Amino acid sequence: MPITPTVADLFVAAAMAAAAGLVGSMAVMRRMALASDALSHVALPGVALALVLHASPVAGGFAALIGGTVLVWALQHRTRIPTEAVIGVLFSAALAAGSIMTSSDELLEALLGASGAPGRLETVLGVLTAALVIAFMLRARSRLVIALVSPDLVATLGVNVARLELLYLLAFALTVGLGLRFLGVLLMGSLIIIPATTAMYLSRDLRTMQLVSVASAVTAMVVGTLIAQRLGMRSGPMVILVASLMFAASLVGRRWR
Repeated sequence: MPITPTVADLFVAAAMAAAAGLVGSMAVMRRMALASDALSHVALPGVALALVLHASPVAGGFAALIGGTVLVWALQHRTRIPTEAVIGVLFSAALAAGSIMTSSDELLEALLGASGAPGRLETVLGVLTAALVIAFMLRARSRLVIALVSPDLVATLGVNVARLELLYLLAFALTVGLGLRFLGVLLMGSLIIIPATTAMYLSRDLRTMQLVSVASAVTAMVVGTLIAQRLGMRSGPMVILVASLMFAASLVGRRWR
């Protein structure tokens, strides 16, 4: 039975959603929409192994995400295979391994998010991690955009493009890890992409796109969580449903305008 969210729980969820909005806006610009959903599934083996060892599933998911991200980055730069392709291969292997290692009940929580509230330590670490991701995305925004348009140009400015790429992928992985408890590995990628896609459709510049993406993600997270609590159901599916309805409304609203 879902637990009623406290103000602290909603604050952690909102901070995670804000980070997802910023990371997602850059992912959409980099055409990583499908890759983001696949990357979230990389956490599944870590969650499964943590459950087998009676450890924290969130910690296991974080470890798998960080390890998988470094592996994706290394393979991309050594083989020159596109990031989306490498993530796709890793996603398939991770999903298969995680499904084998978990029971049906444990798999449901890993896929759709846990029903319990985060502890005090997890809350503090979640807020700090979200703040770190947000600070990085705001500070590196210009370099990421220039690297997207012309990697050679950003290299002439003294920026290590490979390291910048790794830092962005790590920020991506941390954001996915933050959302594991709330949305699970199946739905977290959707919160990164849907609000950012909504923002891209409604905005004319990057700054506005990021603001709209963050606002959409936070609204979907808070409203979806409160509705789910009211109905006595898991919050993850409701959060994504709210985000999807906001996207549909943006399509109708812009066409009408």
